[in-house]
Amino acid sequence: MVLTDRLAAPGASLLLDLDGTLIDSEPASRAAYRAFFGRRGWAVDDDVLRLFAGRRATDVFASVPGPWTGHDHHHLARESLSLIDHDAHPPVPVPGARDLLRHYSGRLPIAIVTSASLRWVERALAIIGAEMVDTVVSAETSVEGKPSPAPYRLACERLGVDPRAALACEDTPSGIRAARAAGVGAVLGVTTSLPASVLADAGATHVSASLEVLLVGRSA
Repeated sequence: MVLTDRLAAPGASLLLDLDGTLIDSEPASRAAYRAFFGRRGWAVDDDVLRLFAGRRATDVFASVPGPWTGHDHHHLARESLSLIDHDAHPPVPVPGARDLLRHYSGRLPIAIVTSASLRWVERALAIIGAEMVDTVVSAETSVEGKPSPAPYRLACERLGVDPRAALACEDTPSGIRAARAAGVGAVLGVTTSLPASVLADAGATHVSASLEVLLVGRSA
């Protein structure tokens, strides 16, 4: 199916993850976690580190076994996130992100659905165009983080849309699972962070290397 046809259908809406989907900020996040684990003398494999992508740090520390088990996960999250240095690793828009927002703003309801803090969301949206987004669901506004469906359900509620007619864009398995569990009709997995096979296995209905598939009418 051509995804642009789906976005042209009655009742369509666009639900967008932020980090790794619209903004490339993952280098800064990975560097912060590595520095944090190094300070504590914790050896953490890259496979485990990838579990933090697209999820709230508190949720990962609380649910994933590791050298942090038994420690206060809220304190761990605050300490690790305080090490993020966006000056050393400046965030940049993912190719096609600005064009995507510019094209659909005013045509479709658009929500940002992210596990990041509102403070970071505001900084990131200043880069790509905050005025083109109708609502934001952030770490502070959803009781549960991805892969819980709660953030996507809240986004659809705020926009007043049927999730079955919505299209979500995500770059991580946790985000894809959250969208699918919320009943979102189509989920585009963008391979900015992980291979297509990983995103498809998580439940992405479509996979592409670029957001531009939503602009040029190609099949995904």
